[in-house]
Amino acid sequence: MKPIRFATVWLGGCSGCHMSLLDLDEWLLELAAHIELVYSPIADIKHFPIDVDLTLVEGAVANVEHRELLTEVRRNSHTLVALGDCAISGNVTALRNPLGAIEPILEQIYLHHGDPGGNLPDAPAFVPKLLDRVLPIHAVVPVDLHLPGCPPPAPRIRALLEDLIAGVEPQLEGAAMLRFG
Repeated sequence: MKPIRFATVWLGGCSGCHMSLLDLDEWLLELAAHIELVYSPIADIKHFPIDVDLTLVEGAVANVEHRELLTEVRRNSHTLVALGDCAISGNVTALRNPLGAIEPILEQIYLHHGDPGGNLPDAPAFVPKLLDRVLPIHAVVPVDLHLPGCPPPAPRIRALLEDLIAGVEPQLEGAAMLRFG
């Protein structure tokens, strides 16, 4: 059987979902027999490839770089999974949304409450421009599956991956699979 071209992406979040993925421990060795890891923060691969079978996306869309990467990921992925509460709802990353537009927030932080003579961050090559609102990934691109949790526990991630590798529709139902938080 041909290995599944597999990718993981980390947008705006804490990387807890990737930590849960790594908590699969010895099962990662079994997983490796069924996948070809083509992109991930776990592997130092610079550009998202084409023709990816399965991509897990962790985190919310908080800046223009996230939005551009997510658009490329969707265009090049057969199945896209929103992994964790930040990807699904914005979660902690979106706590800034009620504060409104980003420019007044940055001015307060950097100009009024920072070092005297402070400057606004303006280095697009190094610091991506923040969006006015943090978005869940389904607000930017279509998502095929949602796996909630903050982070989703390793057994829940394993159950999802086992089903997808076997070519069966994941059974994302019941408290064990759909619990947020």
